[in-house]
Amino acid sequence: MPNDRLLSPPSITASLIERYKADSESVYNTWFIGGEARMKAFRSIRRGVKDTVDAIARGDFGADFRGSPLEPVLMAITEQKQVFEGAAHPFYWKPKLRIPDIYEDEANKRKFGAFLQACLNATREDQILDEISRLAAANIKGLGPAVASIIYFLHPTLIPPFNTAIVNGFNALFGSKQKLGSWQSYLAMRETIVQVNAEHRDLLSKDLGAFAGLLFELGSGRPVIAGNADDALKDLQQKAEKLAQKRHQQVVDEQREESEHTQVQHMLIRIGRALNYQVFVARNDRHRSCHGESFSLLTTSRLPDIGAPAEVMDTISLIDVLWLSADSSRIVGAFEIEKSTSIYSGMLRMKDLARSLPDQGCHFFLVAPDKREAEVMAQMSRPAFRDGAADFPLAYIPFDMLRQHCDALCTLGDDVSILKKIARAVHLDGLTAR
Repeated sequence: MPNDRLLSPPSITASLIERYKADSESVYNTWFIGGEARMKAFRSIRRGVKDTVDAIARGDFGADFRGSPLEPVLMAITEQKQVFEGAAHPFYWKPKLRIPDIYEDEANKRKFGAFLQACLNATREDQILDEISRLAAANIKGLGPAVASIIYFLHPTLIPPFNTAIVNGFNALFGSKQKLGSWQSYLAMRETIVQVNAEHRDLLSKDLGAFAGLLFELGSGRPVIAGNADDALKDLQQKAEKLAQKRHQQVVDEQREESEHTQVQHMLIRIGRALNYQVFVARNDRHRSCHGESFSLLTTSRLPDIGAPAEVMDTISLIDVLWLSADSSRIVGAFEIEKSTSIYSGMLRMKDLARSLPDQGCHFFLVAPDKREAEVMAQMSRPAFRDGAADFPLAYIPFDMLRQHCDALCTLGDDVSILKKIARAVHLDGLTAR
């Protein structure tokens, strides 16, 4: 597919970028550099894409978005702050329109699987662009450049995400008229984004998510520039105030969730130490503290050599809490705390660990709010996890149970098995029990 003529980008001032970066509530600070979930998302989304490819190859992908292996991929993406709100909507099966046509049409389903497989294996820009052109040429009804938001998590330095706000921001900044559902518009936008990002890489990042975040902010009407000034005036100050209030509330909510996450980590550190284990916390959380106690002083910075590849160890080091034997020679317990982030992605990180720990008797726990119990148990019941229960003993601990019994666990426990008193697991017959 030939691209449109490259847009001639106007000068983007350093002051615009600096305003974007200086705004503590911009997605640059709350998502791109400040979002822990973003760091954890890349490998789990890649794994989810591979699961999707494998399911299509086996013929059990399904005839609906719900329950398909594509669903947890998009759920993990939509949880990546405001930039990806609505990313799943284009993939919902719309029965009246019979779109996107990747569920009922087997040929289209295979083309979609081949596209995802090729993007997973691609190592060069031209390979990815060739695959995008092939997918666009297939004219699969309802399957447009929203797919780019998936490919961004496979190749963040080559493919920018794509949604309504990003398109609106692009058009406002560059004075263009690119269209949301057009592959041709997406490819033209991408060329300009890559070109301009290269010019300002020292101020932004090689990762195109930083520049996409700026476009998202402009498309949402937060910074006013010459290109969107008229629209901003038309929408009046009231709309701007509502947007600012919404963003502020989102930031406040995220800070509250982060605080609760830290408190749960602290309880798990306390219990682990009381049971005479060494404790490791996610490498990006070692700077945290709770009730005046520094995580870096309470925990070890070293993981045992379990013979796993470097990329797997990198993923394992992002698991929220790990309990190690007293001599730090093996991992005996792994905990993922999921306040509002993807249950599925946390399970994938722990499954990576389980595959690297054959016959070591490690126990795996999801720790989540009581209100997420149904979601947790549904994810734990997925065949991919339930069928391997013998090698991946996974259980769920509700926040309230952990809070209620933390002191007792510290006082009365002998080893990790004490957690069976408060944990809930999925039996092979699908029933749950403590």
